[in-house]
Amino acid sequence: MSTDGLLKALNDSQRYLDVVHKPHLGKSEAEWLIETTVSNFAKYYNSGFIEYRKSVAEAGDFASVEWTGSGATFRDVQGREFIDCLGGFGIFNLGWSHPKVVGAVQAQLQKSPLPTQELLDPLRGMLAHLLAEITPGDIQYSFFVGSGTEAVEGAMKLAKLYTRKSGFIAAVRGFHGKTTGSLALTGKAVFRRPAMPLHNNIYHVPYGDADAVEQQLKIAREVGNDIAAVVMEPIQGEAGAIVPPDDFWPRLRQLCDEYEVLLIADEVQTGMGRTGKLWGVNHWDVAPDIITSAKALGGGVMPIGAFMATPKIWSVFNSNPFIHTSTTGGNPLACAAAIAAINVTLEEGLSEQAAEKGDYFITKLREIASRHSDIYTDITGKGLLIGQHFVNDDIGYEIASGLFKRGVLISGTLNNSRVIRIEPPLVITREEIDTILNRLEDTIQGLHTSVSAPIVGGGETNIVVA
Repeated sequence: MSTDGLLKALNDSQRYLDVVHKPHLGKSEAEWLIETTVSNFAKYYNSGFIEYRKSVAEAGDFASVEWTGSGATFRDVQGREFIDCLGGFGIFNLGWSHPKVVGAVQAQLQKSPLPTQELLDPLRGMLAHLLAEITPGDIQYSFFVGSGTEAVEGAMKLAKLYTRKSGFIAAVRGFHGKTTGSLALTGKAVFRRPAMPLHNNIYHVPYGDADAVEQQLKIAREVGNDIAAVVMEPIQGEAGAIVPPDDFWPRLRQLCDEYEVLLIADEVQTGMGRTGKLWGVNHWDVAPDIITSAKALGGGVMPIGAFMATPKIWSVFNSNPFIHTSTTGGNPLACAAAIAAINVTLEEGLSEQAAEKGDYFITKLREIASRHSDIYTDITGKGLLIGQHFVNDDIGYEIASGLFKRGVLISGTLNNSRVIRIEPPLVITREEIDTILNRLEDTIQGLHTSVSAPIVGGGETNIVVA
């Protein structure tokens, strides 16, 4: 680290701050920012993002670098407008820059952005109180962190402390995070294998198969593999908006009671109205012992996660309040955003909006899929957590990139596009949904690429989409 290097950092940081303070950029400034962003990602962050992000690969002369947004639309730094059908994988339930959330954070910023760590910060108590009012069953206490994976880690630790057991049962293709504890629960080899060995005494079963959970609990009891908790997503998100059978969650509750293990609902993605209910488990009137939240909890403005539990389970934290701490988790800015997010979600009836708009969206998508059964295999989901299932990755990627060219941002990368999630802000309008559907039809009609798709009985068949 030379003096020249520090001087360059000083000058670069000032130039970056100048960009932060500018509401708009001129043409040359925007082009400089795009080129700088691509270079910085490639050299200093992760070059793989440049290869796998369609927003870079499919944008034409200049990569699409996000800049600002409102509601369910956003604009890149060059002013190109997109309908957001991705929603940050569940962050933007309230849309981009909801004024009530932004206003709450700005107001708190003028007072105290971070806690003293010694005095009692009021917003943390306020948010915990609100969560006790809106969570299912007897859940009452909360701990706040900065992300979903931290929330899952905390839930695992709490379960182990309370039960004095170490094992967990999770689902194949489930997703709970990528830090080492939550990664042990995640049911995808592509994420797990490179980091092995992980937390031991973890058992995976097919999602939605309550009999498999019961069998695993029986075996664990017989051989002495002490199970602390069963951990499941109410609806699997990463796997493609997979909805379990209606008896699955009620049976999980019954089995956990019978075998004296805890039931953890990972609501990081499904919570805060995404599936048409405030919490995913509300679809089946099930109360878990521990519940996690993140993503939309920050109102699309601040990162915050939480894990919550009943007083009985939380007693192990109350008896030693320093057994689990976080320097910045639950800071006043994040709590202000979450308080506002809860208020907006309830005030604007966003759960109900998600249910109504989701029913419409899914019905229309199934009509499209039935007309194009050569490329679709299924449409799944509840509310505005929807999965489009394609015959292979090639078709999925062509759909995603084609929609992006037509001004619709949707999930889909070069390495995993067979299932593409539709996860727009819950404030998306019916007109915007219809626009997406029209552009989807146009994308399908515009495909002229021959791809190979597996057929029943083995072998391959060439499908030409015209």
